[in-house]
Amino acid sequence: MAAFFIWNDSYNTGIREIDNQHKRLVELINALYDAMSKGQAQQLLTPILNELVKYTVSHFSAEERLMVKAGYPDYAAHKKVHEEFTAKVLAMQKDCAAGKLSLTLNLANFLKDWLKGHIMGSDQKYVPHLASKGLR
Repeated sequence: MAAFFIWNDSYNTGIREIDNQHKRLVELINALYDAMSKGQAQQLLTPILNELVKYTVSHFSAEERLMVKAGYPDYAAHKKVHEEFTAKVLAMQKDCAAGKLSLTLNLANFLKDWLKGHIMGSDQKYVPHLASKGLR
């Protein structure tokens, strides 16, 4: 079966740590979709969503640390976007634990579209600044 979210080189930031973390987030979204397509979504939703939340928070922290280190001028706005997404994913996690959330194609598409848009939009904006400070 083909992957739901296929990584391509246009997503690369050129910062190895960030690119590897983005690839892991793509893997987790694909794992959610794979579980859904195999009819295992309900059994696997909680552990995969928990890992996705944990990894997202860790990734955002690493990204923000690099932005601060490089003195990225749009850091506050980027951090706000991270906080808004984290709040949404934490709400999903809470709803899942309460049995109010099931894995649907809408949820999988939301995660994929958000990550793709974030990488191609907000994240690509900081790349020239971080690269100019020697971060790779």
